[in-house]
Amino acid sequence: MAEHLAFTIQNRERIQAVESSFGRTGKMLQKPGRFLVGEGCLQKLCRRGPQPRVFYLFNDILVYGSIMLHGRWNNKQNIIPLEEVQQEDLEDGMAMANQWLIRTPRKSFYVSAESPEEKIAWMGHIEQYRTLHVKNKGLPAKKSGDDFATPWIPDVASAICMRCSKRFTVANRRHHCRRCGYIVCQACSKGRAVLPHISNRPVRVCRNCKNDMTDGMRQVQGKMRAKGNHWKKNSVEDTPTMPEFENSSDEENENADECHQVPTKWFQSQEEDSFSAYCYIKPEHRNPPVGGH
Repeated sequence: MAEHLAFTIQNRERIQAVESSFGRTGKMLQKPGRFLVGEGCLQKLCRRGPQPRVFYLFNDILVYGSIMLHGRWNNKQNIIPLEEVQQEDLEDGMAMANQWLIRTPRKSFYVSAESPEEKIAWMGHIEQYRTLHVKNKGLPAKKSGDDFATPWIPDVASAICMRCSKRFTVANRRHHCRRCGYIVCQACSKGRAVLPHISNRPVRVCRNCKNDMTDGMRQVQGKMRAKGNHWKKNSVEDTPTMPEFENSSDEENENADECHQVPTKWFQSQEEDSFSAYCYIKPEHRNPPVGGH
């Protein structure tokens, strides 16, 4: 009883500290049954290259944000329910070592840890608590690939539009297609479409994806007309041009923040398992033990 009370108090204090670090811009994270599993700094591959981001793993959500003042002040809080997360292990790339892909319906992105051991620990913790959370909520174990957003290709990957091959300049800016993730120019990304898993508003898509979606819709409409259902009112030809809700493809305003790599902290939970029983508390504990305490 005393141990349970001590854990509850410590957990509440930890979550309160995370809430406070995001200030007024962050959402409330305290919730019955929620506990903080671990926290750490990972590199996230953004439009302008790898950027340090602070990550907090709870037993039901994954939270990350920009680092304004390490250990004290964060910004741009993002909350991802664990049931929406899918991970894909990747080999080391030119931009980042120890990387893997985190897929979600609204945004998919690449992250990397400082060491292979830390990468294994992060992927293991996320999958372990995702599985437990999905099981407790009675949700399907896996989602189909179509349910996840395509990760964006970083700006540095191409100096030309990946559709028309025009060179990017100050006037001809880079944009990203939300459907395929390609880097495209303004002329090649005038189209807008609703991608339900990303947004209920029209978002930027390149002309290739727009054409694919239009052709697919026409095929569906043709089949429905063959069955006697006329969709003239909602036909593609009669659909007005979608308004432009975005002026650029800025994923987020990148900061010139500094992140001095510190060990990830894994907190003791009430779960009996090899992952949650280990906690980084000293600099020399940068590499967690594999498969045990």
